[in-house]
Amino acid sequence: MRKNMKKINSKGMMQGAIALSIAAFIAKILSAVYRVPFQNMVGNTGFYVYQQVYPIYGIGMTFALTGFPVFVSNVVAEYLESTHLKKLLKQLFVIASLVGVGIFAFLHLGAGMIAHWMGDVELLPVVQSVSWMFLLMPFLVITRGYFQGSFRMMPTAISQVVEQVVRVAVILFVASLFGSAISDYYTMGTWAMSSATIAAVFAILVMLYYVVKETKDPLDALTITPVEMEVPTFGHLFKRFAFEGGTICLLSSILVLFQLVDSFSVYNVLTDQGMLPEVAKDLKGIYDRGQPLVQLGMVVGVGFSSSYMPMLSRAFKKGHDLEFKRLSASLLRMTITFSVVATMGMIAILPWLNTALFGDAKGQAVLLVYVTSIFFASVIMSLHGIFQSQHQYPKTLLALTAGLAVKAGTNYLFVAMFGTLGASLATALGLCVMMGVMMAFAKEIMRSVLRDGNFMQLLAGIALGMTVIVSVLSYGAWHFAGMQDSRTMAFVFSIVFAFIGVGIFLAGTMKWNLFTKREWVLIPKGKTLLRKFSRKEENDETR
Repeated sequence: MRKNMKKINSKGMMQGAIALSIAAFIAKILSAVYRVPFQNMVGNTGFYVYQQVYPIYGIGMTFALTGFPVFVSNVVAEYLESTHLKKLLKQLFVIASLVGVGIFAFLHLGAGMIAHWMGDVELLPVVQSVSWMFLLMPFLVITRGYFQGSFRMMPTAISQVVEQVVRVAVILFVASLFGSAISDYYTMGTWAMSSATIAAVFAILVMLYYVVKETKDPLDALTITPVEMEVPTFGHLFKRFAFEGGTICLLSSILVLFQLVDSFSVYNVLTDQGMLPEVAKDLKGIYDRGQPLVQLGMVVGVGFSSSYMPMLSRAFKKGHDLEFKRLSASLLRMTITFSVVATMGMIAILPWLNTALFGDAKGQAVLLVYVTSIFFASVIMSLHGIFQSQHQYPKTLLALTAGLAVKAGTNYLFVAMFGTLGASLATALGLCVMMGVMMAFAKEIMRSVLRDGNFMQLLAGIALGMTVIVSVLSYGAWHFAGMQDSRTMAFVFSIVFAFIGVGIFLAGTMKWNLFTKREWVLIPKGKTLLRKFSRKEENDETR
């Protein structure tokens, strides 16, 4: 029996973690990219309508994918050998159903109140539209949690990708009808939000396929000899679901919670200051352009966090403290480097990128401040990954509370003083505080990163050199080329300057050995780059 468990563990854990990491990476790219054509098709006001309610979807997605399923998987792993596993799963399904129905009722019946709190009563049908997804949440929570708890991650990974692809397809289809079959922004938003429920149905079909494929009775699918184990009471299980599951959900919704603060405050404050509703909606829509930019900038950092997680968890589980510290420091070094470069690079080419993606260069100052969130959020996600592998959730929870308090506390004041620029400042400040608290909890690891030779000085020099060169070229071309209205040329310039920046960064990184050889191997095509550069250095030395 123990041998069977070991086989399941060793065989499934690494492959499963890699599969989930790849799925999360694909989903993150899709989530960032679709917003650009969507905004192009529905305009700033249409984008505002969608983004106002999006955080509710984001929270629901977290519940059904990375929050409650992780909790259920932990419980399943604990009782995998129990003869009462079926009973346990039934209890968990009842609890998840109570939570799902409760959230649905609150959102559907309270949609008018929520829309009023957001300052726009016409959002009522949009809120109601997204509420339906919570009725399907229990099926996804239990099936994903069960498979993950029995160390089979592929069903969750495939269902996640299918869910995201279907959702994006529905959203873009609805957007394509705007202006012809759909003429009203709020009707468009309502149908766009229905994508969440449609996508959840497809995800459930994927999970059911795996359930049926394995056996007619999925709960007997594992070749493990059941043993008698005491099962927790319904009340105890409910408390664990609420506190442990709720904590994981909160920690997986960091950026979405910051967006939720904006949904309830930015538009309200702008209109309270005497701004016309249509103007406020347009400005909020421009401000919301920052979210896909930040997500795009974070893709690499999130990829590194995902790839390091299995190694960190394994090192911690085996008690290899030195290996754990080495991996943690390496993860932070890589994340800090790529997030600094992504942030500075995006700032350098922002006028061209804004025009290429959204059709104009509106909101430059607002977006310039907003994209600094790439650095803070990327480092936060890496630190969260380190704490998560140690099961130290309270540290991130405390940091999140501090960051959200700063964001919520300063948002009203800053928006009243500076408009949407104030919202960008409040977001950056809140994330900065959160990162600072987490760094304080990870003092030992941060110390090893900061004292690692002259890493920070080298990084600062490379990033500064890249930023100055690309900024001079980018802003010089912006002011003198006279092509600010051409999206095609803006796209070309964005690509050209991005490649120049990447080239400068890679050359500087390899020239001054910013990364170890082991770290280069973890970067896509890193081995090839390292080999080519080493060969070039050898050729230079033999001349």
